Amino acid sequence: MPADIISGRSQDRPAASSNLRAVLVVLLAFCVFSATDALVKLLAQRFAVPQVTFMVTAAALVLIVAQAAITRNGSILLPRYPGLALLRALLLAADTLLIHYAFAVLPLAEAYLLAFLTPLMVAVLAFVLLGERLSMLAWSGVLIGFVGVTVALRPGVEPLNLGHAAAVGSALLFALSLILLRRAKPGESDGALVATLLAVLTVLALVIAIINGGLTPVTMTDVGFASLAGAFMFAGHMLLVRAFRIGKASIVAPFQYSQIIWGMVYGGLLFATPIGFHTLAGAAIIILSGWLVLK
Repeated sequence: MPADIISGRSQDRPAASSNLRAVLVVLLAFCVFSATDALVKLLAQRFAVPQVTFMVTAAALVLIVAQAAITRNGSILLPRYPGLALLRALLLAADTLLIHYAFAVLPLAEAYLLAFLTPLMVAVLAFVLLGERLSMLAWSGVLIGFVGVTVALRPGVEPLNLGHAAAVGSALLFALSLILLRRAKPGESDGALVATLLAVLTVLALVIAIINGGLTPVTMTDVGFASLAGAFMFAGHMLLVRAFRIGKASIVAPFQYSQIIWGMVYGGLLFATPIGFHTLAGAAIIILSGWLVLK
């Protein structure tokens, strides 16, 4: 057997192993993010969304700072390459504003469906900006996954408006932020990337909450829920950063579709949301798509 073929196969094995580890990490990340969303939904029954965002993000920021203080490693929160860290934080902050606007003016199913264009955008951007190539089978998996999301959500047909543009813009900004994770230099710590994001989001959410009428008084129970949501947000972002730094963006991104499955689970457990046949069918298609992407 030619030496170059042997060498090529040996190089493929570490890449495949890294991608598999990244997929497992990102599945856990989206599970945790869905738990955050469920707690945010609970808090949003009592408070305006900007205040909920501020409370949860502030709790996450306190946790990451506390962790650095306990380990006496505060320098890990300071980015060595502040330009990239700040750009990523601003992209995600704008992403949050756009998707919240889309949720306000669109049916949730349509907003979510457009937000889930992110994996498709990541696949294209990763090819253009990073030189990552997907096989035809993997491309089929990405497209089939989007079909699964459509089946699960069953969006209606609404006249196009600014809400649709906001949701698409949100998906694009999130995709760009994920591409930036692949561009992050090895010397940049995961903690610095997450801390920069949380600091920007906390300030932005507070400003928006004040502009929208100020902060409503909270109880200790509210603080407890916000702290738990913040812990999940902190963990989710750390896992997300790690996944996209060890695996190919175009391979890892489609597993965002798994949020539909986690949302189904949390909705049933916390809100007694009935699980319809279309939701199960969509989940089955999404699982198939994930298997194709990894082939």
